[in-house]
Amino acid sequence: MIGLVYSTRDPAGSGIASYIISALKPSTSTLCISAEECYRGENFVLAGFREDVIYFDFLDKKISLSVDFYIVLSRHSSEAGVKSYTVHATGNFSNEALYGGRPRELGIAHPVVAYRLLRGLKNISTRLNRVDYEVSYEATHHGPTSLSKPLVFIEIGSSYSEWVDPVNHAVIGSTLVEFLSEYPNLPECTVSIGIGGGHYPRKFTEIALSENTCFGHIMPKYALAYLDFEILDKMYTRTAVKPVQVVVEKKSTRREHRELVEKYSEMRKLPCKWI
Repeated sequence: MIGLVYSTRDPAGSGIASYIISALKPSTSTLCISAEECYRGENFVLAGFREDVIYFDFLDKKISLSVDFYIVLSRHSSEAGVKSYTVHATGNFSNEALYGGRPRELGIAHPVVAYRLLRGLKNISTRLNRVDYEVSYEATHHGPTSLSKPLVFIEIGSSYSEWVDPVNHAVIGSTLVEFLSEYPNLPECTVSIGIGGGHYPRKFTEIALSENTCFGHIMPKYALAYLDFEILDKMYTRTAVKPVQVVVEKKSTRREHRELVEKYSEMRKLPCKWI
């Protein structure tokens, strides 16, 4: 069973949910405690809560059915205003938690689910002629971070006009409908930790779209001041399918970062791939 969750105050999340309801006709349900909207489908629960999604650390207590993982349907904001469809894991690398979750805590990533959704977004956005939209991973950021189950964010960016666009709801919604029709079958991929790159780590995205390599937690260049063994170990342990390699964008890391990653990789017996 999959938990699809969103904020009823978010036009992007609500629009995606409406598309799924229209496409799959799930039944209304009482499984979701304190939810404003709740539906049950063949292999999913769809729940809308009043709170903002970055504060969804309560989910384990609000859906009275065991789920395998959560997929959060959400808007994405960007000062650059880039039109985008993104997926990412959650977590705070720093000693602050300005946008939900707890300091230096990572949510449980699900790299295989994120990989399937990323590839689905690429295919369906092309099919629906959304060629001006960027399909991308985002680096690990914001809450929630304390859930007992893995979660993946899937988002529409980056301004109100994109959030309310029904074609964008169809792109994300169709991606999820396809995913639900295939589950529990998931693709095989080489699960990796990502180090370096920008908030939209283009090299990691390109690798995932062209190879069978997938990423759980991604630590971007701007967070490398917080890189240490503890954080690296959280990136490893807080991943549903354990990573088998570390991929480092060499250009965006300094020697001390690379040496630290190499030492950790040796300890975990993980190969390092430099790109």
